[in-house]
Amino acid sequence: MALAMETGTSARASELMRWGQLVIGVICMAMIANLQYGWTFFVPDIQKTFGWDRASIQVAFTLFVLFETWLVPIEGWFVDKYGPKIVIFFGGVLCGIGWVMNSYAGTLSAYYAAQIIAGIGAGAVYGTCIGTALKWFPDKRGLAAGITAAGFGAGSALTVAPIQAMIASSGFQATFFNFGIGQGVIVCALAFFMNVPKPGQVPDTTRNTKVIQNARQFAPNEIIGPTNLYIIGACIALAGGLGLWAIGQQFYIPLALAILIFGYGGYTVSTRGQPIFMLMYFMFVIVGAGGLMVTANLAPISQDLKIAGVPVSMFGLTMTALTFAATLDRILNGLTRPFFGWVSDHIGRENTMFIAFFIEGIGIFALYLFGNNPFMFVLLSGLVFFAWGEIYSLFPSTCTDTFGSKFATTNAGLLYTAKGTAALLVPYTNQIQKMTGSWDTVFIIAAGANILAAVLAIAVLKPWRRKMIARG
Repeated sequence: MALAMETGTSARASELMRWGQLVIGVICMAMIANLQYGWTFFVPDIQKTFGWDRASIQVAFTLFVLFETWLVPIEGWFVDKYGPKIVIFFGGVLCGIGWVMNSYAGTLSAYYAAQIIAGIGAGAVYGTCIGTALKWFPDKRGLAAGITAAGFGAGSALTVAPIQAMIASSGFQATFFNFGIGQGVIVCALAFFMNVPKPGQVPDTTRNTKVIQNARQFAPNEIIGPTNLYIIGACIALAGGLGLWAIGQQFYIPLALAILIFGYGGYTVSTRGQPIFMLMYFMFVIVGAGGLMVTANLAPISQDLKIAGVPVSMFGLTMTALTFAATLDRILNGLTRPFFGWVSDHIGRENTMFIAFFIEGIGIFALYLFGNNPFMFVLLSGLVFFAWGEIYSLFPSTCTDTFGSKFATTNAGLLYTAKGTAALLVPYTNQIQKMTGSWDTVFIIAAGANILAAVLAIAVLKPWRRKMIARG
């Protein structure tokens, strides 16, 4: 103890304390999971009630993901500076308000506004919990990030049937209201118990030779370039987006934003920051897009294939194809995060990415071939989610391994914005389905994107990251 006081460090935290913080983060993540994974159950009733085009309704999902992800770096900055309590409490309040607003919404604009507020709240909770886990477990970074992300992936599994039952019995508005209040209150209460480790409380970085970790601590502006350039980019995006919206060209807004991100943002990172960050960002986007497409459209896809209500028996259980798929998907989407995180701690991040992304590519292609069979739809959608959800443990841990843990919450948040960029593609999947009359083209594109990401992980990212860290 005396040595700790002399060196300005705290005594090593107990394992009970470390894992206790992780459990709190997992519960918080479970409470916000329905904001993303439960949305698909509300879409058919919203469409039936108001008669709006499905693609227009799914803009609300895109807005949710955009604001959930793109503000995480700012929320991460607050966490790194002021601690996690206030940010998580703030997030819980906004999550509750967002779904309560959904319960009263009667126009598309009202749904868009509600989903923006819910997205800001969910991002505050998500980014804080992941960043805190990365800081508490430098020796088990992949596993810790995976377990925390599992709360978000599998957290809604237990509420699939209750949400569907309440929608059927009480209507989707009442379901939005009751679940919104309940989930928000729990997050706010748990916020008071969240902490980050003090110097000396956690082990040093891992000495596992399979996991390459950088001793240098990169500040956010060293990774993406000067902040003022992104303020200029944000102003351009806001002005351009509002202009397109005003003249009725909403279809082109996501495309324009994507071009701005990879054009303006990519050039800035490549010339003023760390180019390897753009590779990780691009991989995150192309893998994330396929999973988000299925997440947002699971119910519509099953209905278009005319199998949503067909009973399926598996593992001694019998449920309709949609209910079974949604439940199994969420469970596997949760299990994959700690599983592949643990695997990556032992065989390396990029090797694990190659395995997972390749499996997902094959799974999506098989869904294209055999998805019209109810049993295969349930089985293959589960495989797709199992091979997709690990991106939320592998990319944050890879980012922290590469750029250090001092600014882990902010830096991982910067990479997490790739999920928002991927969400820009979701409305276009509905347009492709509408033009072609099927989901076949969407499945083929998504499968190819995952195979590409698998190859990039092992052939480009792995040697590049090794050389960068060796130079540092």
